[in-house]
Amino acid sequence: MIQGDRILKKSAEMLAAVFIIIALWHILAVFVKNQMLPTPWQAVSEFFGIFRSTLWMHFNASTSRVAVSLLLAAAIGVPAGLVTGREEILDRFLSPVIYLIYPIPKIVFLPIIFLFFGLGDFPKVFMISLIVTFQILVTARDAAKGIPAQNVYSMTSLGANRWHIYYHVIWPACLPKILTSLRISLGTAIAVLFFVESFATTEGLGYFIMDSWSRSEFSEMFAGIIGMSVLGLMLYILVDIIETRWCRWQNL
Repeated sequence: MIQGDRILKKSAEMLAAVFIIIALWHILAVFVKNQMLPTPWQAVSEFFGIFRSTLWMHFNASTSRVAVSLLLAAAIGVPAGLVTGREEILDRFLSPVIYLIYPIPKIVFLPIIFLFFGLGDFPKVFMISLIVTFQILVTARDAAKGIPAQNVYSMTSLGANRWHIYYHVIWPACLPKILTSLRISLGTAIAVLFFVESFATTEGLGYFIMDSWSRSEFSEMFAGIIGMSVLGLMLYILVDIIETRWCRWQNL
């Protein structure tokens, strides 16, 4: 019953947010009176009108790229961050490397990545994963380092080995912060997705938006923007579902 109330509350908040955004968008479009900014009704009508024919292909391509990128980033960043945060010798060696590499905007390496790996899906997925991995790794590392020592000692006194400590102490304690970093990384992943799809490709929401803009089809352009927003919303909801299932103690 409590869980159902939370879902209803979140749904109501989401609908209220959508209503506010649409209202502000409509007011601005009416005030500007420029074809470059269509009304919400025009953009939404365009979105549903071309989704089944053209936009679906681009939406599917972008979804595949960003989903694979996030899975790879999590698969690499989470264990690397947890181990680095708990193993002092490893942390002493890797932390300077992370501090030097992390501030560098990885997107500047995109031409080099295209040069080595071509213009297919792999370099795009690699670029997104490279950027997001560092965000998740740093968060997981800091979360692991912040676990009180007595939590580990209590498990050790019960005969737990290193694997048990990681599985029963480190992982549950760090999971909420890891999911928070994943939410933040979603915005980064969508932004990088738009950038890598805006050239050297013929499919994806980034390509669709830029192609519509170049043809001055602004309703189509905003339909693509709505598609990218829907993609981000779907991923955020997925992370919320994972948090609800894996971090149930937070909802007690």
